[in-house]
Amino acid sequence: MGIESLVIFLIIGAVAGWLAGVIVKGYGFGLLGNIVVGILGALIAGLLFPRLGISLGAGYLAAILSAALGAIILLLLLRLVRRA
Repeated sequence: MGIESLVIFLIIGAVAGWLAGVIVKGYGFGLLGNIVVGILGALIAGLLFPRLGISLGAGYLAAILSAALGAIILLLLLRLVRRA
């Protein structure tokens, strides 16, 4: 993985984490936290969506949307665990 790919990977993670934090109210993690949430969201989406037959396409926008949806799932699961 080149340095450009790593930078794009981190930017997509940050945008997806920020977007998920905006949608799921009450979660603000800062830049580093948003990157981690976005990357974990991308992992969740990468594992879950193909098993469900969901494909959002290719490209940066699809990657951000997919990672954001995975991050939203992650944040909602965290909210459920904290209430329990």
